[in-house]
Amino acid sequence: MAEDIEVAVLAGTFDAREGSEGALAASLARYVVMTRRENACRNVDLVASATQSGRFLVIEKWDSADAVQAHLDSSLMTEMAKEVVPHLADKPTLDLYDTISAHDLA
Repeated sequence: MAEDIEVAVLAGTFDAREGSEGALAASLARYVVMTRRENACRNVDLVASATQSGRFLVIEKWDSADAVQAHLDSSLMTEMAKEVVPHLADKPTLDLYDTISAHDLA
């Protein structure tokens, strides 16, 4: 019998203010590197939209929804938010997902 593996996925979409695409990308890249060092973090990826200029997506996999909440409440998240706000065209969209077939192998 296979053991259920819990994985919580947090996704954030960030749209850059015109002229701030590079600065936003750099800030998000630093955030990704730091987040990967968090204990309950399984992986974080930063991707850029191929269809909408200046749109970035951060996809994070965590051990549990509780780990996501702890991360959202962390100083790392607060620092990232302060750094990216001046570069955003709009408020970012954050959403928590339950996995269907995106399980990582333990």
